[in-house]
Amino acid sequence: MIDIAGAVDVAAIEPGSSDAGVAAHYGDPMREQRLLDTEVGLVDRGNRGVLAVPGAERIGWLHTLTSQHLATLRAGQGTELLVLSPHGHVEQHAMVAEDGTTTWLDTEPQLAGELLAYLLKMRFFTQVDPAEVTADWAAASLVGPRATDAAGVLGVTGLAEPDLLPVPGSKFVAGSVPGRPTARYAVAALPADGPYAGGWARRVPLGVDLLVPRVALPQLVAELTGAGVAPAGLWAYEAVRVASRTPRVGRETDHRAIPAEIGLLGPAVHLDKGCYRGQETVARVHNLGRPPRRLVLVHLDGVASDMPPSAGTPITADGRTVGFLGTAVRHYELGMIGLAVVKRNVPDDAVLLVGEFVAAIEP
Repeated sequence: MIDIAGAVDVAAIEPGSSDAGVAAHYGDPMREQRLLDTEVGLVDRGNRGVLAVPGAERIGWLHTLTSQHLATLRAGQGTELLVLSPHGHVEQHAMVAEDGTTTWLDTEPQLAGELLAYLLKMRFFTQVDPAEVTADWAAASLVGPRATDAAGVLGVTGLAEPDLLPVPGSKFVAGSVPGRPTARYAVAALPADGPYAGGWARRVPLGVDLLVPRVALPQLVAELTGAGVAPAGLWAYEAVRVASRTPRVGRETDHRAIPAEIGLLGPAVHLDKGCYRGQETVARVHNLGRPPRRLVLVHLDGVASDMPPSAGTPITADGRTVGFLGTAVRHYELGMIGLAVVKRNVPDDAVLLVGEFVAAIEP
């Protein structure tokens, strides 16, 4: 965890949380949220799992195993990908950065080992050498509208805005989707002659992700805070993420979640590439245009408690279960909000119960 005065570990507030090891906040969560929403803040995400995949055949190999079109991925580019079960259920979500010699995958805390096990099982005689490097590399994020300016403090400039392809209609013509990643993120190397050698910066929708040697994390913090970039805790990051309707695997997913239900079809799934595990389900659901469930933003009344309900709380309407709550937060402007997965036929004006809370869908 970034060692800054006032830091409160997630584990001290939520024992057993997968987000343990990073700061929930630095003393003022609402101020930190406003900072991320209006300016820029530095968020410690060093609990994320990190895999390094070197090897001459790495890009084509990952292309065949995952939901993303990676065959044309080049140095200086990043994207997102999913690993699906044979039935098309979401097992892993990873962010990607390619530096020309290694493809980097960063994933949810505590899940890197599972992803590595799958990749090793599928290696066969391919020239790749995937390894988990979480102990040596740490992730952080500059979040907010001034994130690219803050990245300039580290010597990184010219990071282009994210380039996302629109999701094609259900009856699109084969070959009409460009043969490239559906989400393309600019990646730039951090200076090779300093403490961050080998690290990189990646422009993403919420800001700029950073990967640096873990031993250099204190210097990164000192350099950015010395330039006026204040730290913000994971609570603030999660509030911004929820408000932007960005799902998180393990929070907005269960054992039967499919990409079309949770908003990952656009950034992480290419609908017109060769076969991969789970592809049949993805194609069938998209062609029918009727995923069983959908991801929604809900407003919670906050009368029952000042604390948001926990992830996984069942959602009911007229006495029947219609979904479950993912991440719920107290937002500095919107009040208590959350991401929920509900049945597709639940109308936007339905009155929902989330435990003791009354909830309404934001259309």
